[in-house]
Amino acid sequence: MFDHIRNFCIIAHIDHGKSTLADRMLQVTGTVSDRDMTEQVLDSMDLEREKGVTIKASAVRMNYTAQDGKTYQLNLIDTPGHVDFGYEVSRALNACEGAVLVVDASQGMEAQTIANMYLALEADLEIIPVINKIDMLSAQPDHVAEQISNLIGTPVDEILRISAKQGQNVIDVLEAVVRQVPPPTGDLDGQARALVFDSHYDPYKGVVAYVRVIDGQLDKNDEMHMIATGVDFKPVEVGVFAPQLKPTGNLRAGEVGYIATGLKTVSESRVGDTVTVKSKQPPAALPGYKEVKPMVFAGIYPVEGEDYNDLKDALEKLQLNDASLVYVPETSQALNFGFRCGFLGMFHMEIIQERLEREYDLDIIITAPSVEYEVLMKNGEVVRVGSPAALPDENLIAEIREPWMAIQVFTPTDYYGAIMDLTTKRRGVYVSEEYASSDRVQLNFEIPLSELIVDFFDVLKSRSRGYASLDYQFKEYRAEDLVRLEILVNGEPVDALASIVHRESAYHRGQAVITKLKDLIPRQLFVVPIQSMAGNRVISRANVKAMRKDVLAKCYGGDVSRKRKLLEKQKKGKKRMKMIGSVEIPQEAFLAVLRLGDD
Repeated sequence: MFDHIRNFCIIAHIDHGKSTLADRMLQVTGTVSDRDMTEQVLDSMDLEREKGVTIKASAVRMNYTAQDGKTYQLNLIDTPGHVDFGYEVSRALNACEGAVLVVDASQGMEAQTIANMYLALEADLEIIPVINKIDMLSAQPDHVAEQISNLIGTPVDEILRISAKQGQNVIDVLEAVVRQVPPPTGDLDGQARALVFDSHYDPYKGVVAYVRVIDGQLDKNDEMHMIATGVDFKPVEVGVFAPQLKPTGNLRAGEVGYIATGLKTVSESRVGDTVTVKSKQPPAALPGYKEVKPMVFAGIYPVEGEDYNDLKDALEKLQLNDASLVYVPETSQALNFGFRCGFLGMFHMEIIQERLEREYDLDIIITAPSVEYEVLMKNGEVVRVGSPAALPDENLIAEIREPWMAIQVFTPTDYYGAIMDLTTKRRGVYVSEEYASSDRVQLNFEIPLSELIVDFFDVLKSRSRGYASLDYQFKEYRAEDLVRLEILVNGEPVDALASIVHRESAYHRGQAVITKLKDLIPRQLFVVPIQSMAGNRVISRANVKAMRKDVLAKCYGGDVSRKRKLLEKQKKGKKRMKMIGSVEIPQEAFLAVLRLGDD
């Protein structure tokens, strides 16, 4: 019944050729004509093309006539490779029965390759290993085949070797999908159930839900029901990805497609929900996805206060497109009304910032990123704190626990010493090491997330000349000697510049922030003191000098007392001005804390 359907995804480390392989498959199967072909067809966002990474999982249906003469319906889901978008990958895997694991012939197995492979094994998928880029001069396909064989046990001679760019042996990959990936299972005559594995917002069609139909069938004329949110709706359109949206009118068990729901708000349609046909006795919901846990928090504020509602709408629509974005409203003394947003990592935060500015034409300020801390109060209560400004008074706190991560660094052995040095300087703790081959080692560390989020990945890449790769998972909360580092400008604390730091590094960090702010804050008509405070005491101070008018210019000679009188008068005026004057802090100052690692 489902023998002609194969649902599979492509998983790999970033930049190992997933999107290029997907392009060749679309060409070989005739899904996209040569005339319409562009590079990275499935990467529809300009941002994806510019950065050369897949950010959104995207789906497409291909019809392929195999060597056995039968025509198969291949549903492909192209997934991201960056560690920050692992949640997209895990959701896509639940909609498939097989995964093509792509490994670069010159780079070999990398951290994210292994992480995604384990996700696929957990989801019980059939894995087809493929070595890509065999046309490159630096390719070592035999060496890489040995690595893959050691890891997953596939015989070396059965591992496919291709060049996605040249189109070499791509048909062998399609044949392997047809042969090895099991057809979907499900009850075609049962009550309709479909898993929502992704979605996007369309101004004309409302929320467009990407679904994998598990049982029964869904028809455009059916009245449908979302089990988790309890919302009923009449679909605007039902269809498949080819790769553009192509209405077909219905979807049957085993198929992957979309439902344009017509719903206008995010809260009515959730990723992980189950769509069914409206009935008196709805079926049991499908197991959804585990709740995503944001790792990095930052405040997003509009530059102009009247853009607050536009920012709110933009975040709502982005959350629909990116289920791992979390946000709540917050206010700041310095920046007024905005949102506290949770991201999966720094790259994720950068992508959200660029999308808000490009797709929604917003001028925004992002505060320095922080992580979520667990605070044990003296009365035994445990409080979660995502913003340094929300940290309770020091006298009420028994201990502060910070999140620690388990990280795996995959690197050639030449850079072993440089990576050890980097992690120990960032308060990292060495755990173990494993050799995948004689010249590649996996180093396992535990490290505080606050040390990882700012520029750890960039420094790792520069120290290893781009060869090391990184994967990380949350480990636990640990009690540490932490304090809030506050920045005072003209005696007023600026909550957007506050951070939570280890007591040992508070002085150096405070001094570094003050030095940077001194250059960034423009001179006023009065002296502006900038101070850093930790543990209720000032630990560093600098002054932004006042702009002075030369009041003595009109005194040609004369008595010194006249000059003194004029200077005293100026001094009194500046003192009065300082009491009522407010200091404008430029946007770069809010990023000063973030950019400290650049120096």
